[in-house]
Order: sequence, then structure tokens, then C-alpha cells
Amino acid sequence: MTQVQDVSGSMTAMEKRATVSLAGIYSLRMLGLFMLLPVLSLFTEQMPGSTPKLVGLTMGIYGLTQAILQIPFGLLSDKFNRKTVIIIGLLLFLLGSVVAALAGDIYGILIGRALQGCGAVSAAVMALVADLTQEVNRTKAMATIGASIGVSFGVAMTLGPVVAHHFGIAGIFWLIAFLAILAILVVLFVVPNPEKISVHRDAEYIPSELSSVIANADLLRLNYGIFALHLILMASFVVVPLMMRDAGLDSARHWLVYLPVLVTSMAAMIPFIVVAEKKRRMKPVFIGAIASLVIANLGYVLFGRDLAGLIACLWVFFCGFNLLEATLPSLISKTAPGDLKGTAMGIYSSAQFIGAFLGGACGGWLYGEYGPTSVFVFSAAVAASWVAVAYFMSPPRYLVNLLLSLKEVEPERGSEFSRRLLAINGIEEVRLHFEENTAYLKIDSQVLNKNELNVFLKQWH
Repeated sequence: MTQVQDVSGSMTAMEKRATVSLAGIYSLRMLGLFMLLPVLSLFTEQMPGSTPKLVGLTMGIYGLTQAILQIPFGLLSDKFNRKTVIIIGLLLFLLGSVVAALAGDIYGILIGRALQGCGAVSAAVMALVADLTQEVNRTKAMATIGASIGVSFGVAMTLGPVVAHHFGIAGIFWLIAFLAILAILVVLFVVPNPEKISVHRDAEYIPSELSSVIANADLLRLNYGIFALHLILMASFVVVPLMMRDAGLDSARHWLVYLPVLVTSMAAMIPFIVVAEKKRRMKPVFIGAIASLVIANLGYVLFGRDLAGLIACLWVFFCGFNLLEATLPSLISKTAPGDLKGTAMGIYSSAQFIGAFLGGACGGWLYGEYGPTSVFVFSAAVAASWVAVAYFMSPPRYLVNLLLSLKEVEPERGSEFSRRLLAINGIEEVRLHFEENTAYLKIDSQVLNKNELNVFLKQWH
């Protein structure tokens, strides 16, 4: 007989191993990509064939190939062995890193970055997480991976300038290649093998649901938001490292700026997250964070030639950026129906990568044609447009996702099962998919009594 579900229970040892190892794969890959952000424009500026346009394109090109391939890789992993698809993606990422490390001019770096983006394994990794975790524990696993990405960003932004100073830009690409090899070894020898491959609507893109997601105006607003956020990030970092150097800070010491800026800005965002989530003031906090991007970019225009002013603007920028990077996925999760979350996140990720590509390309073109001020004016205008778009968003539902197994529920009793679940205080939405043996719930975690839900599940069982 199937084990009774416990919505307040902890992960099994196998689930913990799967979650930690897959978070490690994500972190190793993202660490490599993020390390390049604060140094790529500095070290490619003097390469043969380099122009500002090509530097910007080199920074953003990985986003284009990621956007094109991340959904197809996820769909392929449904049809073939997930580990095989992930390893193929990591081999492409490894190949791109080696090509870039051996490059003698800007074109070689550009090709290498494009190949790096071809290793678009994010969707396949998330699908494997879903295969390896019980329904009731899947949200915890996804949250762990999300947290690992945030840690990777902070470490990479600090580590990148140090590695580049000692070993050059080629040294970073060789380090990224080494990290890719480590990730492949983790897939082969640490990540458990799933008993079977299944489609999971909370973790995967479902092509037939595209129209439902596109029709949701609030999801479209959030997609525009992640597009704008990464466009602004990439455009800004075409020129911010160069301005820090020109303001008198040697590139070897840039980490002395990034480390305290990132640590203190992350600390500063914690009270706002508490207000947004616990006090349920998400919309004003969210719009305020976008406004800080406008302020930071206008500040670059006014004070960016002075190092102290540049650092202050960088701090304001990362206060907003870190808060938005943390809350946008949460808003997607709150807004999308539980059984459309995977599709919503697939479109959201594509918007993010397209934003990164256009940010690098536009930032490089504007810097080459009109100078650094034009990049920040452009970024401020994009951020201001996002404020206008977000102003009309609906106040979010303060609901989280909870998944239950339907293995003990007969399809003919599905209506009764849904009705009795909805009678439990704190359960706001129930969607049943018997073809997946999964119930997708939206719950108010501040109201739901998990013991009451456990009692119901035991009685039903």
C-alpha cells in the first residue's frame, strides 16, 4: 500500500541527496557564467578585433542561445534519459568555455559564449528534480536550488575580478571548463537515477498550455519585468567596470567594491522581504525596488565619474536588483495556477535570457556610438517603463503551491476529493491531474493547519 503523505514531513535521504547535488550542478554552471559579468568588458576591450558593439554582443550572446534552446532541451529530456540530456548540455557548455579560453581575438570569445549558452540545461535539471522528489517536498527542493543561484551570484561577482587579475580572461574560461567537468561528474556519480520519467506541470513547460499563460496579463507584466531587469543588468555591466577603472580603481581591486556592496545590499533587502511577504505589502515594495533602478541609473549619469558616487549608485542598484531577483519568481509562483507554473516559468526564463542578450547588444552599441551616459539613460528609461507596467498589476495572491499525490484517489471520486480539500481552511484552489497522479493546490500558509490536512489525508487513505 502507498505510504500516507505527510505535508509537514521532511525530505528523505534520497531526496536530500538529489536536491543538494542538482543544486550543486546549477551553482557550478551559474558560478561560471556570473564570474564573467564584472570582468568581460575590461578584458575583451583590448583584444584584436574588439569594438564596443562586439564587446556588448559577446556579453549578451549566451542569452540568445539560452533562450532558443532551454525549452527544447527540457522537452527532449521528457522523451530521453534526463541525465543524458543534461550531460550533453554541460558538454556544450564545456566546449564553449574551452573555445573561449583558446581564443586569440574577440570573435573567438563571441563564439565560445554562444556555445556556452547552448548548454541550456536549466529546464532539464528542474524536471529531474521533480522526478526525484515526492509531490509534498518538491517546492522545498525548488526553493533550495533558487537559493543556490543567489549564493553563486554573490560569490562569482567577487571571485571573477580576482581570478581575472591573476590568470586573465582565459583563466576564467579554463576555471569554468573545470567547473563544467565537476558538474558532469556530479550528474554521473552523485545524482540518483529516477525510477521513471514523468511530466510535471509545476516544473516543466507544457506546449499546449502556452495560450493560457500568454492570456494572463499579470504574468505578462512579470515577464516584462525579468526581461527589463536583465536587460538593465547586462547593459550596465558593459560600462560599469570600465568606469570604475577610469575612476582610478585598478581592476585587481574591483572585488573590494563588489564584496561589501553585495553583502550589505543583500542584508538591506531582508526587512523589505519581510514587509512584502509577512505584512503582505508586496506590490508597493516591488514598485519601490524598480524605482531604485531608475534612481541608480540616473545617479550614474550625475555622479558616475567619481568613484565614491559610482560605488553609491552601484549599492542602490544592487539593493533593487537583489530584491527584484528574489521576488519575481515568487510572484510568478503566486500568480500562475499550480498546474501552469512550469509553463509560466519556462516563458519567464526565456524572457530573462532575451533581456540579457538585448542588454549586452544595446549596451555595447550605445556605448560605442554615444558614450556611457547613453547606456544609463537608456537603462533608466527601461526601468521607468517597468514602473508604469507594474503599477497596473493586480495585488498578488499570498498563496503558495502545495502538491499532493493522487495515487490513493479514484478518478470517479475526484470531485469529492476536491470539494473536501477546499473545505479545509487555507486551501484556496485545487486542480487534479490523474494522468500525472498529482493534485496542484494553492494554499494560504499563514492560515492552513497542516495537521488538519494530514488528518484528512490519513482518513482518505
